[in-house]
Amino acid sequence: MLVKILIENLQLFGHHGVHEHERARGQFFAVDAELEFDLPSKDELSETVDYVCVIERIRAVNESSSFSLMETFAQAIAEEILRNFSRVQRVRVRVRKLHPPLPSDITVGAIAAEVIHDRSRLY
Repeated sequence: MLVKILIENLQLFGHHGVHEHERARGQFFAVDAELEFDLPSKDELSETVDYVCVIERIRAVNESSSFSLMETFAQAIAEEILRNFSRVQRVRVRVRKLHPPLPSDITVGAIAAEVIHDRSRLY
């Protein structure tokens, strides 16, 4: 049986974006991650995926690199999770840019990119 852990709305400040001013000034992003893995056989932390450790890895990706595209940022997070958490079979990562640079007559809550990655495609 599979179980999911959901990390929702993890707020990060990063220097990502296509435009130089986005990378120079930085901006806020929100990350959602959905991790699928086998249901633990025991009611112990050592038998599951520690979401605090997952959050630390997501923060490390955010702080160690600058991405032009949200798609590649999300992909890097997904790969980091699969590399570091062997129990995770499949991960879905959504990165939302909370204040995207848009013309003043366009209002959106956020712009998002989402990737779905499974262990069988990890390279």
